[in-house]
Parts: sequence; structure tokens; C-alpha cells
Amino acid sequence: MSETKRLAGEKAIDFVEDGMIVGVGTGSTVAYFIDALADIKHRIKGTVSSSEQSTQRLRALGIEVLELNSAGPLALYVDGADECDPDKRLIKGGGAALTREKIIAESSDRFVCIIDPGKRVDVLGKFPLPVEVIPMARSLVAREILRLTGGQPVWRQDASGKGVVTDNGNAILDVHGLAIRDPLSLESALNQIPGVVTVGLFARRAADVVIVGGEPPQVL
Repeated sequence: MSETKRLAGEKAIDFVEDGMIVGVGTGSTVAYFIDALADIKHRIKGTVSSSEQSTQRLRALGIEVLELNSAGPLALYVDGADECDPDKRLIKGGGAALTREKIIAESSDRFVCIIDPGKRVDVLGKFPLPVEVIPMARSLVAREILRLTGGQPVWRQDASGKGVVTDNGNAILDVHGLAIRDPLSLESALNQIPGVVTVGLFARRAADVVIVGGEPPQVL
């Protein structure tokens, strides 16, 4: 599995052009992209990162990290996904960075998603759908999600049993038991619940290109 992730991450370098500010996502597949990006760091102006984890890795490799507000619109964003359907719509947020990931995706002309073959699905939802919520609204949002979808929201816990806190200081609900046949409508409906910050469905802003790791990698 790590080999297919590495192949996908390295293939994404083909989309990096000289002088770009590159949006960089989060996760184990993206880590391989960051490592490959270090080899050509002299060719780019810098990066915008979706998480503290990726920021630390980028800076450790000598790659400049800029704030999105000062960088402006981006030409390219490279990130992974937890699931990808045939229309390049995604579930993201397994690493709890979904809000910043969605912001950077929205800011980018081209979104290249890098995945291993196991992330491809016909229908989204086998992977629990992450929803980032304001802490005081956690129970309210959970009740509304149950009412709207019939799915089971579970408050994400860390290894010590404490609620996961995102880089934005919020909580994560993972919604189990969904078969998401209309991702665009569900994304819109869940975003309307007061207290929801971001839904980990990337349907309105789906990927433009999907790279599936393998020998050779597939570019979809």
C-alpha cells in the first residue's frame, strides 16, 4: 500500500510548474508528494498548507509555507482522499483537516487528488463521513444528521479517549452507515445545519484530476 501511495505522490509532481505557489494537503499519500516536492523546491515560489502537520513537514524540508490570504488564488492543489467515486467526488477529513482542505481546494484552479487503488468506490459512504462542528453544537448537529440522513454520528476520539480537536479548535463527528448517491445535495443540506463548519464531502468542488497509485500510476 505504501508503494502505491508513493507512486501517486511522485506522479503529482508532473503537475507542478515553475514559479507556482502550490497548495498542499494532508495525509500519508501527501507526505510522499511533499518529499518529492523538496527535490524541486528551487523551482516554486512556495506552498500553502492545509494542516499544521503538513506545515511542519514542509518547513523541515526547507520549503516555504505562505498564508493563503497573502498568496491569493492558487494554480494547483494536491491532496489525498479517503474515498473517490467515478465522478471524482470525494470524502475527505480522515486526518481532521477538512475545513482548511476545502478552503484551499476552493482557492485553486486545479485540484489534483492522489490516492491508492483501495480508495476508489462506486458509491461514497463506506468510509464514515467527517463533519467538523463548533463544540457547543456537537449534540445538536448529531441529532440533525441522524434525522436528515439516518446515518449514525459518532464523536471522534483520540487514542486516549478524548475528543479530537481540529487545528481550528473544533470537534469532528464521523457519520457511519451512509450510501451517498447524491453527494452534492447531501453536502448542501448538511452545510445548512447551524454549528456545522465543514462537511467532508467534496462534491460541489470535486477533484479535477485523480492519480491512482500503481505501476504505472493511472491519471483519471
